Amino acid sequence: MKILMVNKFLYPNGGSETYIFKLGEYLERQGHEVQYFGMEHEGRCVGNHAEAYTSDMDFHGGSKLSKLTYPIKTIYSSEARKKIRLVLEDFQPDVVHLNNFTYQITPSVILEIKKWSKQTGHKCKIVFTAHDYNLVCPNHMCNNPNTHENCEKCLGGHFMNCFKGKCIHGSTAKSAVGTMEAMFWKIKGTYKYIDSMICCSEFMKTKLDTNPLFAKKTIALHNFIDKVEWKETEKKDYVLYFGRFSEEKGIGTLIDVCKKLPNIQFIFAGTGPLEEEINGISNIKNLGFQKGEALEKLIREARFSIYPSEWYENCPFSVMESQMYGTPVLGANIGGIPELISVGSTGALFESGNGEDLKIKIEELWNNKEKLDKYSENCKNISFDTIEEYCNKLIKIYSALY
Repeated sequence: MKILMVNKFLYPNGGSETYIFKLGEYLERQGHEVQYFGMEHEGRCVGNHAEAYTSDMDFHGGSKLSKLTYPIKTIYSSEARKKIRLVLEDFQPDVVHLNNFTYQITPSVILEIKKWSKQTGHKCKIVFTAHDYNLVCPNHMCNNPNTHENCEKCLGGHFMNCFKGKCIHGSTAKSAVGTMEAMFWKIKGTYKYIDSMICCSEFMKTKLDTNPLFAKKTIALHNFIDKVEWKETEKKDYVLYFGRFSEEKGIGTLIDVCKKLPNIQFIFAGTGPLEEEINGISNIKNLGFQKGEALEKLIREARFSIYPSEWYENCPFSVMESQMYGTPVLGANIGGIPELISVGSTGALFESGNGEDLKIKIEELWNNKEKLDKYSENCKNISFDTIEEYCNKLIKIYSALY
């Protein structure tokens, strides 16, 4: 099978890039042909034989003239249509797998895929993996950055609420562009050409299903994780948070709770805008950003980890990773987090944003070593899809479209 992966960034930049690179590598090892389409960039590490890519769009730099054209280009890209046409004609894919494509590439490529397929008679199906809420929320998060409250006002296609709430970076201008982009593609009905939509949580599926056009096409499929070796590890006396230090991640609430639990040692590993608020608290040790073996050791040796998010997380890798390393998780009962924790077996849940409930749950776990030991042991049996299992399901999704 020939598969064209479409993603705005074709260099390591975040979760969606890790996703397409690992999928591509595995699919190629299984005998499938994989090529990639997205923006040209000096760090680009994958590509296509036609050597066709869109121009790099730097929203934070570039000339004043180029910035003036960005509002138009982020809604509709004639360049992306022309460039992907070259790839389609050269590669002749059976499946185009869309990932993050809004703004830099735009949904205009969907129209070109359908046009090429119709003109040539070549069957080509379109699959989309939703890494965020972009098809139902112009700011992609279902969260108002001004109030830090979760928001569902745009669900059902009511996109003017994005403009009214200044939901994109608190900017009237950016929110106007985001609103116009969402309304333009809604009116054109372009997303009806997507044959299958993969949601990385059941929770996300419920949000996309608010659009009747999507409801019959969505499939919930949790992300994959590398299989790790089980190691018997001696636990140390600390509770771990690893991730971004920001408001939507619930760090403000967690910091307040830490202050009320002076006899419990907390270790934080990460960076972010709330870093200054962490420094100076006696029972919080901030180790900064950690990765690789150092992060693995931190996770394995923690009594338990905390994932206190206050926005609609989808399938947070950290929750899966902690349990794979044998460390139970105390997670916020929000978004897709509850789907990843076996409550009473590998972890517990608390009410998102409720500091008192979080405090009670931390104390309960900290003071019950026997329960934590049992939870850690139960993590041996935790089961998340490996890349092999995920790709087998993905190929079935591709094949079912024919």
